[in-house]
Amino acid sequence: MDEVNIVYNVFHEAPLGLPIALYFYLTGLSAGSFILSTLAYGFGIQKFRAVGKVGIVLAILLLVLAPMALIYDLGQRPRFWHLFPYLNLQSPITYGSFLLSIYPLNGLVYAFFMFTGRHKLTKFFGLLGIPLAISVHGYTGFILALSKARALWNTALMPVLFLVSAMVSGVAMMIVAVVIYQRFFTKDKQIDMALVGSLKGMLIALILTDLFLVFSDLLVLITADTEAREAALLILTQNFSPLFLGVEIFLGSLVPLFILSVPWLGRRVVPVTFAAALVMIGILAMRIVMVVGGQSVPIS
Repeated sequence: MDEVNIVYNVFHEAPLGLPIALYFYLTGLSAGSFILSTLAYGFGIQKFRAVGKVGIVLAILLLVLAPMALIYDLGQRPRFWHLFPYLNLQSPITYGSFLLSIYPLNGLVYAFFMFTGRHKLTKFFGLLGIPLAISVHGYTGFILALSKARALWNTALMPVLFLVSAMVSGVAMMIVAVVIYQRFFTKDKQIDMALVGSLKGMLIALILTDLFLVFSDLLVLITADTEAREAALLILTQNFSPLFLGVEIFLGSLVPLFILSVPWLGRRVVPVTFAAALVMIGILAMRIVMVVGGQSVPIS
């Protein structure tokens, strides 16, 4: 038998793990719920008024939790504050650090004026918060898209895909939150089915848009270079296919679409709430597939 001498070995490491996927997920939920909150208090659409206060409370709570996942992932956690005095103007992370500070402050001011009944100021800070909410989650997509060595990330669709999926998860979460709040925390215990129906229609449209973006991205990957095809096959036929095809696409998109679109199911509270919960699970799976799966193809 021939002897084999190992001269050196290179271990393939994934610098971004589950905490980063969770961070992306939480910021997406926050952005989606904040934008929904502004439909009534920013744009004056009265049928969404019940969503306004619930949405801003959830948006702030989620944005408190999101940086915790980010700090947990740091190697030197006590040094997280270094992102502020030591600036790198060429890095999206620098801008994201300031956005993560400004956005929740704006949200707190918006919530204060909302709960104290100061409508003009509520509208002003609500509309001001929309580009902040979009930027907070959009920059995470830019961070991945600018990684030229990662075929699954390096696409111009990534920021748009992240924003659309944020709205998908935000609307789904709002359906669940409204049903729980109105069923258990209101005096009459009555669920506003007209509101749930409006959110349901919005969710159907967003899921279809999200699926279109995902399959457009996959079509480009499988017809591109070898590394891109390898990344596509990884989520279609290999290690991450159960999470992508099984959880994200089937359970998180197709099953909810069926439930929400069939009249005798889509008019009932329990099936609609169940479908919304499945959508939230599917978007979480999407974040894991993108973050962890995107690093599973070794850099050549």
